[in-house]
Amino acid sequence: MAFDPAVSSTDTFDPRIEGPWTHRDVAANGARFHIAEAGEGPLVLLVHGWPQFWWAWRHQLTALADAGYRAVAVDLRGVGGSDRTPRGYDPSNMALDLTGVIRSLGAQDATLVGHDWGGFLAWTAAAMRPALVRRLVAVSSAHPRRFRRALLTDRRQIMAAEHLLGFQRPWVPERQLAADDAALVGQYLTEWSAPGHEPDKEELLTYRHAIMLSNSRHCSIEPYRWLMRSMGRPDGLQFSRRMNRTLHVPTLHVHGADDPVLLAGTAAGSAAYVDAPYTWRVLDGVGHYPHEETPETFNELLLGWLKESA
Repeated sequence: MAFDPAVSSTDTFDPRIEGPWTHRDVAANGARFHIAEAGEGPLVLLVHGWPQFWWAWRHQLTALADAGYRAVAVDLRGVGGSDRTPRGYDPSNMALDLTGVIRSLGAQDATLVGHDWGGFLAWTAAAMRPALVRRLVAVSSAHPRRFRRALLTDRRQIMAAEHLLGFQRPWVPERQLAADDAALVGQYLTEWSAPGHEPDKEELLTYRHAIMLSNSRHCSIEPYRWLMRSMGRPDGLQFSRRMNRTLHVPTLHVHGADDPVLLAGTAAGSAAYVDAPYTWRVLDGVGHYPHEETPETFNELLLGWLKESA
């Protein structure tokens, strides 16, 4: 599949990319969510980060299905094939999106695998609805309280997350993301990968076209606006207090040693919030996207841990 970046993706791009999976919509938490699913067995819900959509998990969908799991990759609220709602982009509500999808799929619980912002939401869902989260896999993500503390006190992490500060301006970031057919998205994906690993042209064009879908740019950065602007507000402080809970689910925490966006030192402190078997794995020579940069290594690690933790 190839796309011409000179053509408006709003007219030509379909986020329901064909492959060895099926597509459908499910209703949850007052919105409609697009999912891609493959396989049968215990549910594994895959949650993408920014600036991506469900397709980020294409390598894991097939690997999990072949290993006897029901793998489901969901588009977060506001991106891909899911609803663009006018509000609801705070982490508490978006975590309820995920637990609502689990219920809509008819499962009693699920293993949550989240990358980047999807990992932030997976941590949140495990704290808010522990009965629905059987196991937790956080990829290139830190526990919400750990991340908040680093954004307030760690100069290196503040500099690494400089793009989040740029997102706080109204409408300017949306225009910048749209310029030159979302060239900035391709730049982020390349720069945030490990040195020596450059996403191929098809991969970059797919994500560039996806972010150009109607209102995706605005909706996808609204969660980060909430994250930064709520630091001193009552709703942000309440969320932080809510996250000060010990998790009692087996947790796998995967991080790239060369991640330039969320530093490994920031993520490592998340172990303090888990009172259950906790596995920390740092992958050498890997950046912010372990599941795409080294899919075979990541899949072997994920499947081995799922088998052991069962």
